[in-house]
Amino acid sequence: MDKFIVSARKYRPQNFNTVVGQLHITTTLKNAIRNNQLAHAFLFCGPRGVGKTTCARILAKTINCENKTPDGEACNTCNSCVSFDLGSSMNIHELDAASNNSVDDIRSLVEQVRFAPQAGKYKVYIVDEVHMLSTSAFNAFLKTLEEPPSYAIFILATTEKHKILPTILSRCQIFDFKRITTNDTVEHLQEIVDKEEIKTDKASLQIIAQKSEGCMRDALSILDKIVSFTNGEVNYANTLEHLNILDHDYYFKLLDSSLQQDMAGSMLLFDEINRKGFEGDLVLNGFAEFIRNILVCKDARAAQLLDVVEGMQPKYLATAASASTSYLISALNILNEAEINFKMARNKRLHVELTLIKLNFLQQAIEMSVNDAGGIVKKKRVDGPVAIRFKPVPSVQIKTQPKVATEAKLYVEESNNRNHVSSTQAPAASIQQPVSSSQQPVSNLPTEQSSIQHPTSNPRTQTTTSSGPKKSLLDVLREKAGNSYNVIAVEEAENLDMEKLRKCWEEYIAIMQQQGGKNSTIGTFKMAKLDILDDISFRVTVNAFTQQKFVEQEKMMLADHIQTAFKNRTITFTTLVEDMDVKEDLPIHLTLNSRQKFERMSEQYPMLKVLRDKLKLSIE
Repeated sequence: MDKFIVSARKYRPQNFNTVVGQLHITTTLKNAIRNNQLAHAFLFCGPRGVGKTTCARILAKTINCENKTPDGEACNTCNSCVSFDLGSSMNIHELDAASNNSVDDIRSLVEQVRFAPQAGKYKVYIVDEVHMLSTSAFNAFLKTLEEPPSYAIFILATTEKHKILPTILSRCQIFDFKRITTNDTVEHLQEIVDKEEIKTDKASLQIIAQKSEGCMRDALSILDKIVSFTNGEVNYANTLEHLNILDHDYYFKLLDSSLQQDMAGSMLLFDEINRKGFEGDLVLNGFAEFIRNILVCKDARAAQLLDVVEGMQPKYLATAASASTSYLISALNILNEAEINFKMARNKRLHVELTLIKLNFLQQAIEMSVNDAGGIVKKKRVDGPVAIRFKPVPSVQIKTQPKVATEAKLYVEESNNRNHVSSTQAPAASIQQPVSSSQQPVSNLPTEQSSIQHPTSNPRTQTTTSSGPKKSLLDVLREKAGNSYNVIAVEEAENLDMEKLRKCWEEYIAIMQQQGGKNSTIGTFKMAKLDILDDISFRVTVNAFTQQKFVEQEKMMLADHIQTAFKNRTITFTTLVEDMDVKEDLPIHLTLNSRQKFERMSEQYPMLKVLRDKLKLSIE
């Protein structure tokens, strides 16, 4: 029984002409060989499985070939080509940088460069996955890579060019490999199945090519698995089953039921899909890709972007003609959000069902937003700014002498409410009458005793004239308000006084006792020492930090109580601990560290040490 060789190795290209999908790379390399314009260092970068290492080996074999063809290809018959194919050539050295990424590995490679080839013209060093080298290894490689011997050629291959140092990139001739297209993959797979005499159809090969996502090695590996799964006969049905791909017929049915607003049909169809073993995220992703293909078919110019199985294009075009663009775009947005939030959903099935429900009612929402003329109904807008409507408040304006300004600061107290009325104008004081309670509104005041004017566009020009001798502002307010208001003049603020301060302090202690305050807080207030610093500030001195916290907790209420007693809102106080060096008697569990706590606990419970030793734990 012969040893089985996977297709990726068995059908690895041996010449530039057999490389699939990289014509821009192979043409450049062949011209460089034919014109003798080879660089001393190459960097092949691109996705996995697109032919980077293959092209590096073909280049190494071709430049050492003894009988090159006119178009720059290797003959595959000379001693150099035969030894290369057998793996016995001494002119090619491959290094896997993923497992040999240290400075010592690079130094040993540099040592080998010193020796000239015994047979052939060039010695080629292929470093695969070069981005895995450490920074120090890159630095050790710089000088040799910049000025190697005339017979040495370096070919670096990587899938992540951005991880390579710029100093390395500047010393190499860079070739960017691209993903292999679906058509090129299908053609190459067809050649292989023809050589292997495998029964297959083009639709199954297209599915394999789409699943490989431009990677030829993955496509060949998938083909080998399906051939083994189907015993040598590959068709569309068993390819879908093996690759766990949902048939597009289900997506056509889902879209049709959504457009017809058949919610029950969509739910039953998803239940059938779920019972076949397809997860919700696979359904969302596949349906979103299906909607994208339908949207692409809406425009003839973008129809070439349609990447579906051969023979399905007419059905996609017919479906695209029956679905509106607005529906497809909105559905694509809903499916995208649902796929993003799928991992965070606890009930995965319900999450997918809610998405299908939204899609069923999406057509109805779009129809409601379209008017009779076929245009989109926009939200109502206001062409210009609209002023905020305020309820006018009647004002009382009295023309007084400048000396009235000194009497303008007053407290007007209603029977239930107190409103602060102030006058800041010197020549003409303008006072707004406060709104009274519902029992006696301002509008019900006698008009013959008042001169009330509603505000106009220029309230500053409004004045009120009165017949008779001029009255003071206080008299006018009394006439207007009647007995409902008591006008009280502002009391003058007092400066701090130790005797009164001590009295206020004791009153606050009594208030705390009545309210059931903590004994520790009350005791702190009793032992506190008060010192007046200036007219509006004093200091509270306590003996410990805990006492300071007790005082700070009551600071807001205490300050309000003292300010009210002195009629002075500018009074403040600070809290000071008398002796900072005195240590407080803290509980013992607060003075021990973690290790000391464990020792005390292990003395009481010896099994704790046994548990620590068995679990190999450590005390931080």
